[in-house]
Amino acid sequence: MNSPSRHAPPATTRWHPASIALHWLLALMILGSLGVGLTMTGLPFSPLRLQLYNWHKWAGVTILALSALRLLWRLTHRAPADPPMPQWQRRAARATHGVLYLLFFAVPLAGWAYSSAAGFPVVLFGVLPLPDFVGADRELSEAIKPLHRWLAYALAAVIVLHVAAALKHQFIDRDGLLLRMMPARRRGPVSSPAIRS
Repeated sequence: MNSPSRHAPPATTRWHPASIALHWLLALMILGSLGVGLTMTGLPFSPLRLQLYNWHKWAGVTILALSALRLLWRLTHRAPADPPMPQWQRRAARATHGVLYLLFFAVPLAGWAYSSAAGFPVVLFGVLPLPDFVGADRELSEAIKPLHRWLAYALAAVIVLHVAAALKHQFIDRDGLLLRMMPARRRGPVSSPAIRS
């Protein structure tokens, strides 16, 4: 029988499979959306640019929905215990996660507001028209456009910080923190879904 890695955390410290799935799905959606956003703004006006803008908006709405689902799940399910770490690191991790959740909502909402103010409604997947977030207003759209861009840059920066911290825990501290969010190779107990009071 194969022995578990000496750095692997106990099974009871793992995140719930639903939390893991939402984490990685949201990560892929955000990275893809950031990539599309950087690509489309550098293109000349063309059918490809218009299509990328539509994909970017669809991704933003999907990210918004996934963020709401993830937040709801997180508020109703207990997180696994953290590995031992200095108090300042624990506080920094909580602050970083709080900023991430804030930006998960702020970035797509700012994009939706910009699109609405510019007079371009969001039609999800080309079939489902969504209500305008704000009324058409050229001056407002010009004000929101840089806000959306800088919020996206801030999100990218915090993601880099989040990844760097996870890698530091995995390869320097070797406390198994990163493995808690990796899909399990075999079935095992997970943290109990106790609802917070």
